[in-house]
Amino acid sequence: MTVPRRLILASGSRYRRALLERLGVAFSVEPPALEEAHAPRESPPDRALRLAIAKAQAIAAQHPDAVVIGSDQVAAAASTVLDKPGDAAGARAQLAQLSGATALFHTACAVLVAAERFRAAHLDTTRVAFRALSAEEIERYVAREQPFDCAGSFKVEALGVSLLERIESSDPTGLIGLPLIWLAATLRALGYPVP
Repeated sequence: MTVPRRLILASGSRYRRALLERLGVAFSVEPPALEEAHAPRESPPDRALRLAIAKAQAIAAQHPDAVVIGSDQVAAAASTVLDKPGDAAGARAQLAQLSGATALFHTACAVLVAAERFRAAHLDTTRVAFRALSAEEIERYVAREQPFDCAGSFKVEALGVSLLERIESSDPTGLIGLPLIWLAATLRALGYPVP
């Protein structure tokens, strides 16, 4: 594969789209129609990998000659999976649970070319330590940022960073939803001029 093929992001996430735009390569977006249900006894990292690959496979089946990127993130604190809160009440409850605690954000990325039987997958795990948060701080943050579509109910790339004590990561973009260090290397190997 010496000439870059059509590149498709298999995601409806505006955050992943904005991250991929940073690499300066042309791509299209096709959200997969995929049920993201929990599987019994599946660990958060395994769920993230399974869903990233499944998203890429769903779109690669329709475009076998394209390079398809799938990604998924699963956040967990202790034994609780932190799904997207959906509304203000859910966000306040998640942040109250995370106050003074540490959460792991498992972000998986898969790149597939069905016609070439090419598949690469990667898992990035970021450890996020939240500071002790008062009910008033949580209320102010949720009202200002409205992080209803973010696992863990915060946006690290915006005001959410003020809720934290520390982040331990090998790729800061993984926490936002797409590990660009690994993805850039994978796309370069496929012939894309990054940068």
